[in-house]
Amino acid sequence: MKIKGVGIATVTAFIAEVGDIKRFKSPKQIQKYAGLSLVENSSGKHKGLTRISKRGRSRLRTILFQTALLLIGKNDEFSAIYQYYITRPDNPLKKKQATIAICCKLIRILMEYKAFKKIK
Repeated sequence: MKIKGVGIATVTAFIAEVGDIKRFKSPKQIQKYAGLSLVENSSGKHKGLTRISKRGRSRLRTILFQTALLLIGKNDEFSAIYQYYITRPDNPLKKKQATIAICCKLIRILMEYKAFKKIK
């Protein structure tokens, strides 16, 4: 709630989809649970594209993506991070890739937030 752009509805929807946050040891596990983990389609000499797996909770992915779009538009810190991702000199990301990176950053922030650790 202290993050500009994240409201009670977002937090409630996140908790409803994730459930007990204590069962996850790291933010990577929530990323995988949401289907935001990276997979690569490759075999032998062929190296395929890297994309998100989409094997997970589609509603949680939708909540995170829509919240990321709001954060990019309304929050100066997230907007600056997004601009860095799409304009960095080494390996700039495409806009949707940068938005997914913001989603993962939001998961890390929500995971570390002390209010979730007090929820029983």
